[in-house]
Amino acid sequence: MSEPHILLVDDDGEIRRLVTKFLRESGFRVTSVRDGREMRETLKSTSVDLIVLDLMLPGISGLELCRELRAESAIPIVMLTARGDDLDRVLGLEFGADDYISKPFNTRELAARIRAVLRRTTAQGETRLDPSWRFTFDGWVLDTRRRELVNDQGVVVDLSTGEYDLLLSFVEAPQRVLSRDHLLDAARNRVSSVFDRSIDVQVSRLRRKLGGDGTPDMIKTVRGLGYLFVPEVAKA
Repeated sequence: MSEPHILLVDDDGEIRRLVTKFLRESGFRVTSVRDGREMRETLKSTSVDLIVLDLMLPGISGLELCRELRAESAIPIVMLTARGDDLDRVLGLEFGADDYISKPFNTRELAARIRAVLRRTTAQGETRLDPSWRFTFDGWVLDTRRRELVNDQGVVVDLSTGEYDLLLSFVEAPQRVLSRDHLLDAARNRVSSVFDRSIDVQVSRLRRKLGGDGTPDMIKTVRGLGYLFVPEVAKA
């Protein structure tokens, strides 16, 4: 199997040098760039498996680049944030990042998070052993072979890696209350802390994509317990 290709976007030359060196020693192929302009140019001519994207960049910010990427691609994004406060984390998830890590960070932890996101992405692209690979609910279809969500009008709805994992957890266990810890493990492959609200952000994003414009919510909040996927789900 070829080395996963990581695109590192950070304006700090020392961070680029150190992270690039460590990731290459850890079995990744790495291209590093300084800003959004160089990132765009690289993506025009190069295929990458994951982007490590700094929040604070000169010119267009990492958040805007994240939103731009997510509007046209489902490529996994790990966001680097200068601070560990909730606002940075929530904004990163709102704009479509699949994971985040706060500076200063441990390079081993960054590599572990990259591998976790890539494992989920790879698993999503493989044929499931279960012959039931399509889930239908209220006229919608989740195709796990193509990693596609199609709405009741036949339009494909783009999902980030985290949103896809979250929805898959719901359709595999419909009309059951799933705790935040369970969903966080499934959607982001890490253990939450008591105060981690990132799963609520992911649920909010997913609700909007499932038609949160006045239509009844498909995802019900069960106070103090977690969330419940309301529709009946059939496998095909």
